[in-house]
Amino acid sequence: MTDPNTSFSIDDFDDFYSEFNISEELNYTDSFNITGFEVNERTQLCEPVVYASVVNIVACVFYVLIFVAALPGNLIVGLVIGSKRRVLSPSDVYLFHLMVADILLALCLPFYATSVVRGWQFGDAACKLISMVKEVSFYSSILFLVCISVDRYQVIVRAMEVRKGTWRWGRCLVCLSVWALGLVLSLPALYNEAFSPASGDTTCAEHYDPESADEWRLATRVLRHLLGFLLPLAAMLGCYGVTVARLMRTQGFRRQRAMRVIVAVVGAFLLCWSPYHVALMADTLLRTKALAHGCRARTAVDVAMFATQSLGLLHCCINPVLYAFVGQKFRSNLAQLLYKSGVLERASVSRASRSTSQTSDHNSTVL
Repeated sequence: MTDPNTSFSIDDFDDFYSEFNISEELNYTDSFNITGFEVNERTQLCEPVVYASVVNIVACVFYVLIFVAALPGNLIVGLVIGSKRRVLSPSDVYLFHLMVADILLALCLPFYATSVVRGWQFGDAACKLISMVKEVSFYSSILFLVCISVDRYQVIVRAMEVRKGTWRWGRCLVCLSVWALGLVLSLPALYNEAFSPASGDTTCAEHYDPESADEWRLATRVLRHLLGFLLPLAAMLGCYGVTVARLMRTQGFRRQRAMRVIVAVVGAFLLCWSPYHVALMADTLLRTKALAHGCRARTAVDVAMFATQSLGLLHCCINPVLYAFVGQKFRSNLAQLLYKSGVLERASVSRASRSTSQTSDHNSTVL
């Protein structure tokens, strides 16, 4: 045993190490090939995507232009549909509610326009509210499009005429059910919070508990993919596929013309939102590690989600343009409304009415 009173000096340790020439006996360089080490990209933490200032400014201007075009355009559509004194057809009622959903989405755009330039400046409560309004608008839009496709199938393929008394009750029930279902499906937006990441401005995004984030995110994503896109898409394609096949066998073109607005509205929705859903599905597969995860793939998906979501927001201002260019009866009703307001002369209204009389559908206001 060593005497506790014994003292050591630095020189003693120097003598000790000099007896064992570690540099010669233990050659660590030969034991480990440092130059052959490769970094596993899957275990790296990816840097967050930081967009250039010019990209944020362009996105901000883009959102503002959509808002400026969407709000008055959809209000005009609502005035045209609501100006008819007679009982509206089911498709007209669904299109009216689709217009309301587009207006709700448009009202969210000024908040997003500000956030892409300066970060989220409106607090946590506004983050949850705006996120929910956006989700309700999205779900309600696609559900009302499904209702329209079912109605067109019943009228054209099944030749079903809806009784006015029955339809008044059914209209309220269907519309309330769609809005209620859209509200329920948007509840995961309550997990959105305004928070500041390690670097960068405050953002409004989903913020789950780290211990259960993967499970919650997977559950909400599966729900969104199925009820927000895949199942409604299957229903619309099925109804319109059968409807178009029936119309192709008819001799006249009156019904084909009546279908143009509906097909254009559905097509516009799919063109605007399908790319976003594809990018969102890719993000879900990456997060669940169903696809090979790497920083390059992660960055590509993040950029794709940002770009395609901006494309999806464009949808809220497209429907009024479709009505104006495709719906002849809509143009006639708009001309009559402008005449009553003193904007147009009687001659212009007469020309619009004559142009529409040959192709109008008795069952609709906007087609």
